[in-house]
Amino acid sequence: MQVNMREAKNQLSRLVQAALAGEEVVIANNGVPMVRLVKVGAPERRRAPGAWAALPRADADWDAPATNAAIADVLTGGDMS
Repeated sequence: MQVNMREAKNQLSRLVQAALAGEEVVIANNGVPMVRLVKVGAPERRRAPGAWAALPRADADWDAPATNAAIADVLTGGDMS
């Protein structure tokens, strides 16, 4: 179905229902097709709370100076002094 802008403005609810039912709805301006009204697709995947709950917990000293120095040594390839 193709409707002009003024008709679309006055009958938006009906046009939305038509689009949801699978009908192609085109809105025109002075008879020239401008936009297509389409149903928005469902999200591909819903997020699940707690998805990371099974990951191992960090050690209590994860941010200790010795741990940071060891990481710096690995990343720089040697002693930082």
